[in-house]
Amino acid sequence: MSTLEIKNELHKFIDNGDEKFVKIFYKMAKVYLEQTQKDKMISEGEEDIKEGRTYDLKDSRKMIGNWKEK
Repeated sequence: MSTLEIKNELHKFIDNGDEKFVKIFYKMAKVYLEQTQKDKMISEGEEDIKEGRTYDLKDSRKMIGNWKEK
């Protein structure tokens, strides 16, 4: 089944689902997307560390201080 076919079938499930189904489906999709974003951030952070793109504590505190001022 192609991605487009799956999307169309999911739309049918949502259109025909009761309130409980739609809420559960929404929560599941939201959790999945949030976790995907977190996984991406972790991966990017690990790559930064691997490439030596890190900051010492002094520079980190300075950056955080700048965030608080905005």
